[in-house]
Amino acid sequence: MNSGDGDHQHPTPEPGPGRPPRIPVPRASVEDTGRPLPDLPDAPVPVLEHRVLKSLLGAWALAACSPEETAAVEEHLGDCGGCADEALRLREAVGLLHPAESLDLDPSLRARVLQGCLERRPPRIPVPEWAAPYDAETARLDALLQDFGDAEWHAPVRLRWFRKDEPTSRRTTVAGVIAHLLTVDGMVAVALGLPDPLGEVSADRPTPSARTEAYWRASHFPPTRAVRAPWREQTHDLVRTVSFTGGGTGALSVPYGDFELPLRDALLDRAFECWVHAEDIAEAVDYPYEPPSGSDLHHMVDLAARMLPSVLSARRQAGLASPPPPGRRRLVTAGEPGRSLRLEIEGSGGGEWLIPLDSPAAVGSAEHEVAHVALDGAEFCRLAAGHVPPAEAAAGQVGDRQAIRDVLFAAASLSRM
Repeated sequence: MNSGDGDHQHPTPEPGPGRPPRIPVPRASVEDTGRPLPDLPDAPVPVLEHRVLKSLLGAWALAACSPEETAAVEEHLGDCGGCADEALRLREAVGLLHPAESLDLDPSLRARVLQGCLERRPPRIPVPEWAAPYDAETARLDALLQDFGDAEWHAPVRLRWFRKDEPTSRRTTVAGVIAHLLTVDGMVAVALGLPDPLGEVSADRPTPSARTEAYWRASHFPPTRAVRAPWREQTHDLVRTVSFTGGGTGALSVPYGDFELPLRDALLDRAFECWVHAEDIAEAVDYPYEPPSGSDLHHMVDLAARMLPSVLSARRQAGLASPPPPGRRRLVTAGEPGRSLRLEIEGSGGGEWLIPLDSPAAVGSAEHEVAHVALDGAEFCRLAAGHVPPAEAAAGQVGDRQAIRDVLFAAASLSRM
């Protein structure tokens, strides 16, 4: 350390009695001096007998040899055809013992790891069960975005949904999709008393599509990767807020402009849309993306099935669905059984739902079942997202064809931008 009077320095005291041992100054690495590194001589390849080299072939195939042994074996294989053939057979056998595995993680891995951790040490403030799908899907999408460069953030994405009975779409980018999720998740944030990402602009923007268009227009430039940080922070704030309330806010109403959902269903709706748009993003950058875990997928299907009677009734009032048969046109009292369609969901997240056809006030009834539709769970969700045409969705159909058509188109009508 300089003493302050020019370049004079105090001499370093020599070690002695009562003084701490002298600590030498760290040596500078030759890699930091800019000088070329010295050339090191190649290690000599050991000369081994044929019988020794042949006995090492098994260890070599398993990559268990030392570097010197590996070099000796590989040099020998270039000269000995018999050992080369034997080495090839051993390598093929090792390949059968250790088949190649995909580098993409199992989508249920995160859920299994968390479950194992929570079984050992429960969280001090647990996430409500109805908020867990949103927590999982936002985390999966955030992991997908982690290593995106500028090219990926500006990759074109086409958002797809159904308007009435016609497919429609809107072109944006990966960053634009995250901006869309940010603004629509903001509706849940406002219901919880959290800041609105739209600020004062949101006062006259009650619907998801209107909010998204307003956010896009307010941007001086197309959205960039910078949108990830506020979206990510907002997802954490939502999960943290509902967790600190102990899950008691589940019945809180979240307005969507044309309709309202209780908070527990609104967060499930946001989890569903997060997964759907994550698939849109993954498709745009040519990357595989798996559906949600079976339990989360089941909850998403259940939400859509519970919304179908109201959507079917609204479509009927708009002239987009067939009216009930003459004998069923009277008003149905709440809780009364009525004509029903059995919706069977196969595969992960599967189950069965009886969908009342004549009125949202009716209840599904197996005795009044007039049709049966079977679909895969992920396929049904893609239908509800407007990504699959209704005419191509059902894997199996039995019964009243008009009722089946009405329900499939009602499912597609659940979609929106």
